[in-house]
Amino acid sequence: MDPKLMSEKLSRWIYDKVKEAKGEGCVIGLSGGIDSVVASILCKMAFPETTLGIIMPCHSHPGDEEDALLGAEKFQFPTLTIDLKDIFNSFVELLISADPNVEAKGLSTVNMKPRLRMITLYHFAAKYNRLVIGTGNKSEITIGYFTKYGDGGVDLLPLGNLVKHQVYELARYLDVPDKLIQKPPTAGLWEGQTDENEMGMGYNDLDHFILTGEGRPEIVDKITNMNARSEHKRRRPPIPEF
Repeated sequence: MDPKLMSEKLSRWIYDKVKEAKGEGCVIGLSGGIDSVVASILCKMAFPETTLGIIMPCHSHPGDEEDALLGAEKFQFPTLTIDLKDIFNSFVELLISADPNVEAKGLSTVNMKPRLRMITLYHFAAKYNRLVIGTGNKSEITIGYFTKYGDGGVDLLPLGNLVKHQVYELARYLDVPDKLIQKPPTAGLWEGQTDENEMGMGYNDLDHFILTGEGRPEIVDKITNMNARSEHKRRRPPIPEF
């Protein structure tokens, strides 16, 4: 991959797609992770004056907000910070009051965090006539490692055909701060969570299989099963043909 050519093609793609939708710019969630900073730079290249980054902590590690601001300040685009902690807490309390079996720290509950973020992004996209830009990459999309109608609820996925190590290639070319490049990837859903631990495999193994179809048998089986189980997340809801 030629990172210079790829960054130019992706920023132009973002511009064309937003204009096709009669939009005026981009809204993107900033997590402090490598995918969000790379996607936000591409947005800034496409729309220098109308790219808005939104930082949405929700019981998040304080360092994530610092990292998100680090990228935004270096590449000079405006941000808003909206702490979703209180509304998340209230929502959890409401659900528990209706059903005592709701687990305050269960996966279905913590997945409300990316869904609250999706609501927030679309509010500002509608307000400013912009599109919501997603940060998912091909590695995570392949195995369904995203929240349906959460971080998967977006208008455009500019990194969606790049595996994780290709995102890092773009990050190095775009001069993303080393701190963000070296940071272990995490969805930030709970303390100490990392992508690779939750996925049960390393990005190197996942990327290698996606690009070559090869890998250790146990890894191939795992990826194949995860892909099949998450197929519904990559498709529009079925509509009867009659």
